[in-house]
Amino acid sequence: MLLAVLDVGSNSAHLQIVRARPRKPPLPVYRLKAPTLLAGEVTADGALSPDGVRRVVDAVACTVDAFRRHEATDLIPLATATIRDATNNAEIRRRVREATGVELRSLSGEDEARVTYEAVRRLHAGPGGLWLLDIGGMSMEVAAGTGDEPDLAVSLPLGAGLLTRRFLPEHPAGRDAVARVRRHVRDAVRPLARELAAGRRPDLVVGTSKTFKQLAALTGDPRRLERRALRRWVPRLAAMSPRQRAQLPGVAAARARQLLAGAVTAVTVMEALDLRALDVCPWALREGLLLRRYAELRG
Repeated sequence: MLLAVLDVGSNSAHLQIVRARPRKPPLPVYRLKAPTLLAGEVTADGALSPDGVRRVVDAVACTVDAFRRHEATDLIPLATATIRDATNNAEIRRRVREATGVELRSLSGEDEARVTYEAVRRLHAGPGGLWLLDIGGMSMEVAAGTGDEPDLAVSLPLGAGLLTRRFLPEHPAGRDAVARVRRHVRDAVRPLARELAAGRRPDLVVGTSKTFKQLAALTGDPRRLERRALRRWVPRLAAMSPRQRAQLPGVAAARARQLLAGAVTAVTVMEALDLRALDVCPWALREGLLLRRYAELRG
């Protein structure tokens, strides 16, 4: 059975088609990314600009055509926070529906955290506490638990794109601007840190999302992110232009502008949660959605 998920976010519309198999991980069959590049397309009133809406429609049309060519059984079309929280999200969904016949859906940030946790737990099966961190374009999701479903799932407005627009509009970035991001993230995470500190320490801490993957590759180990190594990179990234960052190993040009905000957020959260390191997991929200859908279809 071929299943597909379409994740429409701030950087791209990402189509993933897999072959679902009983009692085995999904087998990747096909991937396609069509750029949306929405980081600079959010207006002062929270809407996507006309150019941003057009990019979303074009990207979804491109990926839906590919889905139909592969004749997959089912498509899960998900719009993440940038579109979900846009003040003109109804118009965006209507334009996409009229152009492609696809109805974009959304989950709350908390539900995204739950689904991602379930995917990571499936990949890292076994007993023990798990903490999950996921930094996206508009939000950061955190989940924690000891079983197949999380005991705690939260979403905070700490996305790398959002913080870049709010605090780091100029590049290179000054020391004061970086300090403002650190204070903002620290204040936002403090209640969560207290709640997590009241429980037992996790057996495994995992970071998912492109942000963590790029930061881990940048610091030298694509499978593990060390807080000390990341901290040393923050002033170096602050002194660079987006074009210079895009030349760094593992850094995509489309995400180079928001890489500094992602790094500051990651290291500040790791400090707040007293994490010296975390493992980088290849599975995240898309895999969680596919696993859920396969379970539903099997009944």
